[in-house]
Amino acid sequence: MLRQTISEALTTALKAQEKRRVSTLRLVLAATKDRDIANRSAGKDPVGDEELLAMLAKMIKQREESAKIYEEGGRLELAEGEREEIAIIAGFLPEQMSDDDIRKACSDAIAEIGAVGLRDMGKVMAVLKEKYTGEMDFTKASAFVKDLLK
Repeated sequence: MLRQTISEALTTALKAQEKRRVSTLRLVLAATKDRDIANRSAGKDPVGDEELLAMLAKMIKQREESAKIYEEGGRLELAEGEREEIAIIAGFLPEQMSDDDIRKACSDAIAEIGAVGLRDMGKVMAVLKEKYTGEMDFTKASAFVKDLLK
């Protein structure tokens, strides 16, 4: 289970006194617990691996945006810190798909559900998210699907 892997990595980082890694992994686990609490109050199950992968991908995207803003503002040391966190979080995600693989997965999903126009884009994206959570950049996939459905 991915949650267990992250907890074990935190223990290892604590023993090795890796401050950046410890703080980043604590943030991940805190976000996971927050989501667990929200799920419990909504009557859902605790966070599973698939939902955790989606959370990690979102955390990476947030840090990329922050790093870009810091760089534009001339705060290079803060941008570097964000990039270090991205590398730590990305270590728990499966290998990311290449653009060619994303395009092929998009065309396969379109064929699978028989999508014919842009109105079917949501259905195609739902299939992709179900199959490739954590492996695919859905921003790129969305652009490919839109292009293929024109």
